[in-house]
Amino acid sequence: ANSSFLDSPEADLPLCFEQTVLVWIPLGFLWLLAPWQLLHVYRTKIKRSSITKLYLAKQVLVGFLLILAAIELVLVLTEDSGEATVPAIRYTNPSLYLGTWLLVLLIQYSRRWCVQKDSWFLSLFWILSILCGSFQFQTLIRTLLKDSNSNLAYSCLFFIGYALQILVLILSAFSEKDASSNNPSFTASFLSSITFSWYDREHEQGEGAEGEKEKQEEEVKKKKKKSGTTEKFPKSWLVKSLFKTFYVILLKSFLLKLVFDLLTFLNPQLLKLLISFANDPDMYVWTGYFYSVLFFVVALIQSLCLQSYFQMCFMLGVNVRTTIMASIYKKALTLSNQARKQYTIGETVNLMSVDAQKLMDVTNFIHLLWSNVLQIALSIYFLWAELGPSILAGVGVMILLIPVNGLLASKSRAIQVKNMKNKDKRLKIMNEILSGIKILKYFAWEPSFKNQVHELRKKELKNLLTFGQMQSVMVFLLYLTPVLVSVITFSVYTLVDSNNVLDAEKAFTSITLFNILRFPLSMLPMVISSLLQASVSRERLEKYLGGDDLDTSAIRRDSSSDKAVQFSEASFTWDRDSEATIRDVNLDIMPGQLVAVVGTVGSGKSSLMSAMLGEMEDVHGHITIKGTIAYVPQQSWIQNGTIKDNILFGSELDEKRYQQVLEACALLPDLEVLPGGDLAEIGEKGINLSGGQKQRISLARATYQNSDIYVLDDPLSAVDAHVGRHIFNKVLGPNGLLKGKTRLLVTHSIHFLPQVDEIVVLGNGTILEKGSYNTLLAKKGLFAKILKTFTKQTGPEGEATVNEDSEEDDDCGLMPSVEEIPEEVASLTMKRENSLHRTLSRSSRSRSRHQKSLRNSLKTRNVNTLKEEEEPVKGQKLIKKEFIQTGKVKFSIYLKYLRAIGWYLIFLIIFAYVINSVAYIGSNLWLSAWTNDSKAFNGTNYPASQRDMRIGVYGVLGLAQGVFVLMANLLSAHGSTHASNILHRQLLNNILQAPMSFFDTTPTGRIVNRFAGDISTVDDTLPQSLRSWILCFLGIISTLVMICTATPVFIIVIIPLSIIYVSIQIFYVATSRQLKRLDSVTRSPIYSHFSETVSGLSVIRAFEHQQRFLKHNEVGIDTNQKCVFSWIVSNRWLAVRLELIGNLIVFFSSLMMVIYKATLSGDTVGFVLSNALNITQTLNWLVRMTSEIETNIVAVERINEYIKVENEAPWVTDKRPPPGWPSKGEIRFNNYQVRYRPELDLVLRGITCDIRSMEKIGVVGRTGAGKSSLTNGLFRILEAAGGQIIIDGVDIASIGLHDLREKLTIIPQDPILFSGSLRMNLDPFNHYSDEEIWKALELAHLKTFVAGLQLGLSHEVAEAGDNLSIGQRQLLCLARALLRKSKILIMDEATAAVDLETDHLIQMTIQKEFSHCTTITIAHRLHTIMDSDK
Repeated sequence: ANSSFLDSPEADLPLCFEQTVLVWIPLGFLWLLAPWQLLHVYRTKIKRSSITKLYLAKQVLVGFLLILAAIELVLVLTEDSGEATVPAIRYTNPSLYLGTWLLVLLIQYSRRWCVQKDSWFLSLFWILSILCGSFQFQTLIRTLLKDSNSNLAYSCLFFIGYALQILVLILSAFSEKDASSNNPSFTASFLSSITFSWYDREHEQGEGAEGEKEKQEEEVKKKKKKSGTTEKFPKSWLVKSLFKTFYVILLKSFLLKLVFDLLTFLNPQLLKLLISFANDPDMYVWTGYFYSVLFFVVALIQSLCLQSYFQMCFMLGVNVRTTIMASIYKKALTLSNQARKQYTIGETVNLMSVDAQKLMDVTNFIHLLWSNVLQIALSIYFLWAELGPSILAGVGVMILLIPVNGLLASKSRAIQVKNMKNKDKRLKIMNEILSGIKILKYFAWEPSFKNQVHELRKKELKNLLTFGQMQSVMVFLLYLTPVLVSVITFSVYTLVDSNNVLDAEKAFTSITLFNILRFPLSMLPMVISSLLQASVSRERLEKYLGGDDLDTSAIRRDSSSDKAVQFSEASFTWDRDSEATIRDVNLDIMPGQLVAVVGTVGSGKSSLMSAMLGEMEDVHGHITIKGTIAYVPQQSWIQNGTIKDNILFGSELDEKRYQQVLEACALLPDLEVLPGGDLAEIGEKGINLSGGQKQRISLARATYQNSDIYVLDDPLSAVDAHVGRHIFNKVLGPNGLLKGKTRLLVTHSIHFLPQVDEIVVLGNGTILEKGSYNTLLAKKGLFAKILKTFTKQTGPEGEATVNEDSEEDDDCGLMPSVEEIPEEVASLTMKRENSLHRTLSRSSRSRSRHQKSLRNSLKTRNVNTLKEEEEPVKGQKLIKKEFIQTGKVKFSIYLKYLRAIGWYLIFLIIFAYVINSVAYIGSNLWLSAWTNDSKAFNGTNYPASQRDMRIGVYGVLGLAQGVFVLMANLLSAHGSTHASNILHRQLLNNILQAPMSFFDTTPTGRIVNRFAGDISTVDDTLPQSLRSWILCFLGIISTLVMICTATPVFIIVIIPLSIIYVSIQIFYVATSRQLKRLDSVTRSPIYSHFSETVSGLSVIRAFEHQQRFLKHNEVGIDTNQKCVFSWIVSNRWLAVRLELIGNLIVFFSSLMMVIYKATLSGDTVGFVLSNALNITQTLNWLVRMTSEIETNIVAVERINEYIKVENEAPWVTDKRPPPGWPSKGEIRFNNYQVRYRPELDLVLRGITCDIRSMEKIGVVGRTGAGKSSLTNGLFRILEAAGGQIIIDGVDIASIGLHDLREKLTIIPQDPILFSGSLRMNLDPFNHYSDEEIWKALELAHLKTFVAGLQLGLSHEVAEAGDNLSIGQRQLLCLARALLRKSKILIMDEATAAVDLETDHLIQMTIQKEFSHCTTITIAHRLHTIMDSDK
C-alpha cells in the first residue's frame, strides 16, 4: 500500500506510519538519553540558581502539553465511537506523551543546578519532534480540507500541541544568564552555542572575551602538573603528556569531523539525483523540491559540525600554547647555568613565541591526518562507481605527484630551518645593538653593526626567495592536479571503449568528487609540513624543558647550625668542563658578623657569592646556610615598574620601615628630583637611572626584605664617597639598619675595612688570608702590602692615613668627604639636578581599555582627541603605553606595501590571475557542451574527430590554468621578497638614526618585536594571504558569472545575499582586526617579562620569589588568552553565518533548477550546481583572507610607525671639520644649557668655562648633579638648549655627529661589550693592525689575560660580555680608548668597579699615555681625580 502513497504528484505518508514510527523516534531518543543526562547533572551540581521568567515560561508551556495529553487520553476513553475496538495507538500515544512531558519537566527543573540552563539534547528532542510532527501536520490539514469534520477534536488537540512545541523550541534558543558565571560561552543555550550567536553581543561591543579567564585558569592549573622531573625522558614525552591532558577534546572533535566527512559525500549523490531529475521529464515535481530541501539540510548540518570541530581544535591549540609557555617560564626559573649557557635570551624568547605557536598551529591539523586518508578513499570509491577503472589513470597521476610534493616540502623545510638559524642570529645582534646603543653612539660604530645585520638579512632573503619559488611550484602542482586528473580521466574513459559517452550525470558528479578530492590532497602536504615544523619545535622544546635543573644539593639548609654560613672544602665551577673557579674554600661565618671579601679583579669574589646562592656547579664539598638570604648583585637588576615596586619586591608595605630604608640608602634626595617621587616609572633594565641610583635601589630592595643573611656584591662601587660613607654607616656598618644580621660584603673600598669584623682576602679562587683588620695588618702579609701601596699613593696629600686606635671616632680611616663643598652649592646642584636620563614624557595616558568599549574606540578614530583624564606628574611615566591603532588600517599602508613590491610586478601578477580565471570558466563551459553531446550521439556513432577535439581543448584550457598560476606565484615571490628587503632596510636605518631619548622611552622588547614578529609576518604570512585572496576573489566572481549565464534569474537572489555578505564581512573584519591588535599588544608584556626574568634569575632565586614571578607570568598569559579566545570565536561566528549564505546560494540555485526545469537540460544543472557547491568554502575563505590581510598588514603599519621615528642630526653634514681637527683639544663652554626632553627642566644651566689644551680636568658632584649630562652634551647625545660648545674653534653643533664622535674618546661608566670576538669589540671596522691592538691590550694590563686564552684575540665574548668579570670589561673599554688616540678623552666613573691595584694601574696608564690629551674625568673616588690640574 505504501508505494501507492508516494507514487502520485501529491505524495504523502500513510497516517498510521506517521502516528507510530514518527512519534516514537523523538520519544525514544529522549528516554534513552535522559537517565544519563540526569546522572551527569547530579554529579556536577553547583548551587541552585534563582528562577527566571524564561524558565517559568518553558515549564508552563510543557505543563500545557501535559494537560493536552491528559485531555486526549480522556477523550479516547470516553468517546465510544461505536467501533468494537479503538486502535491501540489511540491509547498508547497520549499515555506515552504524559510520561514524556513529566520527564521533560523534571529535566528542565534539574538544569537549575547547572551553569548551562538549556540542555543540548532537549533542544535536539524538540527539533526532532517538530520535524517528525510536520508530516502528520500536513496530512491532517489535507484530510480536514477534504472532509471538514472527520476527527475534528483530535486534529485541534494536535495543532495546539504542535504550536506549543514550536514555542518551547524558540524559547530554548534564548540563553539564560547565570550568577555564578559571567562567561557567555558557558551559559549559552545549545542552539545559541552551535551557531555562536551568543557572540553577537560581543561583536557589537567588539570587545570579545570577558569571561574567558576562569576557563583558562583552570586549564593552566591542570597543566602545570606537567613534566617537572629531569631524568632522561622517553622519546617525544612532550606529545604524550599533552595527549594525556587533552584526550577528551580530541575524541569529541574526532566524532564531529567523522560526521562531517561522511556528509560531504552525500552532496555528489544528491547532485546526481538532481541531474537525473532534470533529464527525466516524467518525474514528479515534489521530488525535485525534496532534493533541494535535502541539499540545504545536509549542508546546514555539515556547517554546524565543521564549526564546532574547528572551535574545539582551536581551543585545544590555545591551551597547548598556554601550557607550553607556562612550562617554559617555569623551567627558566630552575634551569642550571650549564644549560642556560646554550641559550641566549633571544633564543628562549623564541621558544616561547615561535615554537609554542607552531605547536598551536599543528593542533588544528591533527585530525586531518586520518580525515584526509578517509576522504581520499571514499572519493576514489564513488568515482569508481561513476567511471569505472578509468579513474585509476587520474588517481595514478595524483599519487605520482605526492612524492614530488614531498620532496619539495622537505627541501623547503631545510630552508626554513636554515632561516630560523639566521633569524636567531639576526635577533641576537639586534638585541645587543639595542642594549648597547649608547656605546654605539659614543663611538660612532652604528655603520659596522648595521652592515652585520644587513649581511645576515641578505642570506635570509636569499633563502626566502628560494622558499617562495618552491612554494610556487608546489602550488602549481596542486593546482594542476585536479585539472590534469579530470582531463586524463575523462579522456581515458571516452577512449577506452567507444560505448562510453560522457553524460552530464557522470561528468558533473565526478567533477564534484574531484573537487572534494582536491581538498585533502592539497592539505596533505600542508599537514605534513606543519607536522614537520612542529616536530622541529618539539625537539627544541623537549631539549629545553628536559635540560638539567640547578643542582643545589651542595647548599644545605640547617636551622640548628651555630654558624650562619659554613663552607666545607667547597669547590665550585661555572662550567663542568673547565677547572674550578672556587677551590677548597673553608670558611665559617658567625651569625651577626660583618665580613668583607677583598681581592684583585678576577680573583673569584663574585663567584664565591654565587656559589653561596647555589648558582654554580658543585665539584666537591658543601656549604651550610642557616636562614634566608638577601642578595645585592654587582650589576644591579632593576625591573620595569615604579621605584616603590622595585624596593618592596612583592612584600607588604610597612610605611615606617620603608621610609627608614629610603633614608638609609640615601634615596630621599634622588626621589625629590625624580618626577613622581618613588612612583616614578623605571625603564627596562633601569635605563633611566644613573648607575649609583640603580645600585642603591638594589640595596634598598635587599634591606627591606627582612632576611638573616645579606650577600652584598660590591654595592658601593657606583656611588660617590660621600654617599658611600652614608650608606656604610646607616645600612651596612656596626650601627646600620642591618646590625645583628650576617653580612658578606665584597668591596674595593679600603677605608671601610677597619670597621668590619673579619676580612677575607681572595686570590685566584682560594682564600689567601683571613682575620680582623688589625691582625691582618700585623701579619704583614698580602693584605698589608696592598694597603701600603694604597697609602703610599695617597700619603703625601695626607689623605688616608690610617689611625688604628681612635676606633670610637666614626670617621676613622674614612676619606674626607665631599663635605668641603659648601652646603648651599650642594643643595643647588641637587635642585637643578634632573639626573641622567631622567624620565620620559608623561605618556599620553592611554585611556584605560576597560571603561570604553572597543566600539567607542572605533568611533573615535583619533585617540588624541580624548582629554587626558589625570595629569600624572610631568615625566613620571617613562614608558609610553604601546599605541594601539584603532579603526581601519589606512589605505596608505597598503599603498606603502604595494609600492615596495613595485607596480609593474603587481600589474603582471593580477593579469596572470585573471587569465587563469578566464581559462577556468572556459573549461567548465566546454565540459558542459561536451556532455551535451551525449544526447546528440549515441555511443555507437560518436565521431572520433569530435571526441579528440573535445579532449584536446579541455586539456589545453586545464594546462593554461596551471601555467598562469605558476607565473603569478613566481612573480609574487619575487615581489614580496623585494618588499621585505626594502621595509627591513628602512626600519633598521631609521632605528639606528633615532636619538637616544627614543631608546629611553621605548622598551627594547617593543623594538625587537618589530624586527622579529612584524618583519617575519611581512616575510612569510602577508604574501601568502595576498595570493590566496586574489585567487579566492576571482574564483567567486567566476562561479557567480557561470551561474548567472545559466539562469539569469539568479541575479535576483545574488543581490540580497551579497549585501548581507558584505555587511557581515565589514562587521567582522573590524572586530577581528582589533582583537588581533590587542593580541599582539598583550603578547609583548609576556615576552618582556620573560626576558626580564631570565636576566634577573640569580636575584629571583636568591630571594626565593619564583612563585610570585610564575603567578605574574600566568596573569600575563591569561590576558593574552582572552584576546586569542575572542578572536577564535569571532572566526567561528563568522563562518557559521557565511556558510549559511553559501548554503542558501546552493539551495536557491537548486530551487531555480527545479522551477525552470522545462527550459534547462541536465548538463546545465550539473554545471551550475557543481560550481555552487564549491562556493561555500571559497566564500568563507575569502572573508578569512580579507581579515588575515587586514591583520597582517598591521605589521607593515607598525614597521612604518618606526620608520617614521624622527632622527637625530645627520651623521655627516656638508660642513666637514678640518682634516687634523681637533689638533689642540681646547674646549670652550659658552653659557651652555641642556635639558633631557622639551617639557623637563634644564639639567645644566648656563655653564661657561674654558678648558685649555692638554689640561686634566676633574669633575665631581653628588650622584646625579649633571656630571654625565656634561658628557652627553659633548657627544651631542643631548642637543643644546642654549649656548654652545666650541672645540678648537669649531662649534660642535655645526658638524655631523660621526665627525664629532669619532674624534672624541670616552671610557664609559657601564662597560658594555658585544658578543663576537674580542677583536671586534675593540675595533669593529678593522682599522688597526694586530700589533696595535696587542699594544693597546698591553697598556690596559690585559695582555697576559688575552694571551692566556686559547683563541687569543678571536676569543668569543658572550652576550653582554658575561664571560668576563666586570673589572676585565672595564679594562677592555680602556683598551678601546687607547686604540683611538684622540685629542680629547672623557672618563665617566671609569674605575668604579675595579680594585685599588687595578685602579692604580689604570691611573698610571692614563697619565702616561694620554699626557698630550685634554682629559675630563668624572669620578666619585676623590683619589681618582687627585692629580687633575683643576
